[in-house]
Amino acid sequence: MENGLNIMALPSKGGFRPGGGFRGRFIPRKEAEHRINHHIRVPQVRLVGDNVAMGVYPTQEALKMAQDQALDLVEISPQADPPVCRIIDYNKFLYDKKKKEKEMKAKAKTTEMKEIRFTPNTDDHDFDFKSKHAENFLKEGNKVKAYVQFKGRAIQFKDRGELLLLKFAERLAEVGQLESMPKLEGKRMLAIISPKTSKKPKGEGKNSEPKP
Repeated sequence: MENGLNIMALPSKGGFRPGGGFRGRFIPRKEAEHRINHHIRVPQVRLVGDNVAMGVYPTQEALKMAQDQALDLVEISPQADPPVCRIIDYNKFLYDKKKKEKEMKAKAKTTEMKEIRFTPNTDDHDFDFKSKHAENFLKEGNKVKAYVQFKGRAIQFKDRGELLLLKFAERLAEVGQLESMPKLEGKRMLAIISPKTSKKPKGEGKNSEPKP
């Protein structure tokens, strides 16, 4: 104690580290997804993109080019030799990337299984009504589990149930396809229909000529 003040010495281990703050006291910052600007410490980089003449440049020259455009030098392929970089607005790049990932996640929703129930004596009107519902389910990317429910002695009409399910699958052939032939499980004859993704064959378009 000197002049009534208690003077404490800095700890020699742990605690404060020159240039590193107080060790163990603060949560370290999350490592950046890409190295940018002065964090790129290789002698040269390969520049690609729309706003530069593509080629290999000394890193300092590439940095100056980015600064002149008020943009960032961003390393996009660190494993390449030399690393590949782009001159872009990094904040906008991250925003667009997250937005795209969010959109892809929204599109890749979990496929649901929708059920359509028939009886061996389902009439044409009910059949058409349920077929339209199933068509909408398949267009939305969902699977359809169609089944014929047998009660009591109606099980003897299982062949009728199988024919009904095959007719149902045929009705939906443009938007769905049978995963397997109808099968009997207990007092149910069931079939699962998956959505079909249709793609135009390559070459089909404006320049394709009709076959004679």
